[in-house]
Amino acid sequence: MLPTEPAAVNNGFTALLKNRGFILLWIGQLISQLADKVFFVLMIALLKLYLPINQINGDSRFYLYMAFTVPAILFGSAGGVIVDRVPKKLIMVGSDLVRGIFMVLIPFLPREFAILLFFTFAISTVTQFFAPAEQASIPLLVRKEALMAANALFSSTMMAALIIGNAVATPMLNWFESFNKGFGKELVVGCLYLLSAVIMMPIQFREHRHIDKTAPAINPWAEFLLGLRYLKQNRLVWNAMLQIVTLYCVFAALIELAIGMAARLHLAPEEFSSFVAAAGVGMVIGAAILGNFGHRLHHKPLPLFGFLIMAFSLGLFIFIDNQPVALGLCIFLGVGAAFVNVPMQTLIQQQTPSEMHGKVFGFQNHAINIALTAPLLITTKLVNALGLSAVLLGMSLVVGAIGVWTWQNTRRVLQDVT
Repeated sequence: MLPTEPAAVNNGFTALLKNRGFILLWIGQLISQLADKVFFVLMIALLKLYLPINQINGDSRFYLYMAFTVPAILFGSAGGVIVDRVPKKLIMVGSDLVRGIFMVLIPFLPREFAILLFFTFAISTVTQFFAPAEQASIPLLVRKEALMAANALFSSTMMAALIIGNAVATPMLNWFESFNKGFGKELVVGCLYLLSAVIMMPIQFREHRHIDKTAPAINPWAEFLLGLRYLKQNRLVWNAMLQIVTLYCVFAALIELAIGMAARLHLAPEEFSSFVAAAGVGMVIGAAILGNFGHRLHHKPLPLFGFLIMAFSLGLFIFIDNQPVALGLCIFLGVGAAFVNVPMQTLIQQQTPSEMHGKVFGFQNHAINIALTAPLLITTKLVNALGLSAVLLGMSLVVGAIGVWTWQNTRRVLQDVT
């Protein structure tokens, strides 16, 4: 069930393809996300140029990983504050240009590990401004009744960028390096960011800004508290965000659980990625279903169905000792994840006033970044202490309970607004 208007016209992917501004945004963010995925692979690959072979170890990779992830935790909400004060097109195009220029500069600077850490941190920091601006831009380009299809398309391409980016990053970087020894790898990632900026430049947003010259300067902490206060007062948006954060917690934990599943099925450790990729394929399938038929399903409890599908899949993993069946379950789990993510993201966009979009999406981005980090640490310790089966059962029960609880909490409000 979603607070969306019944559509009198086709609100699926076909209708969106006629929206030039939305298509430019979609293509631009797809290229930008692909660059993000290749970027971290490149930073790891560059370690051999910045450190002696005997110093490339777990510690150096850890510092690089921290430089990549810490900005997401520190500046996720701050990015949203800026989005509410600065034109979204300027933020997206500007962040792409800055990241592209930084990438092109890297090979011309001294090969010092500190410089690599600095650019990793800087580029990751700039990325925190792109994400909330992108989410806040969708309602400016798409009619309210077409938001479900728009979010389905963004969700599916996000997973596609994740899968394709991780799969093609190394071959693509090596191929470009063969043409231009020395800085071919950095150049291709930089060009992806710059291409994304060029594609989004023609977009025309219908932003209505009330400029108050007497307004105080930006106070990030006060703006953050304002957004948090809004979320606490709006139970519907708060619960929708809680469901999305729970979903990302499950996907983060799935990475660690997939390693255990690979060991149980006597697969090579690196083959765990096939399970994560299968879940991504499931999300693409689920998003495609919602993109084409979401306007017919808006009165159904899609998030509840999604959580129950995920809980059922996690519980069944306990009894699976066959790789094809396990991959099929991962796809099924991904479909359930799409049934949670797409409707809830649509609900947040519909129910949040435009002047609060940046703060809300910035807070959401912040929470998701934490949700993608913390479970990785916790799940490993739980699996070591309790075993894979016990953790799968526990997660299944928790995910199912959260789905039922959040649905019971929001059902009456949803009925009031539909």
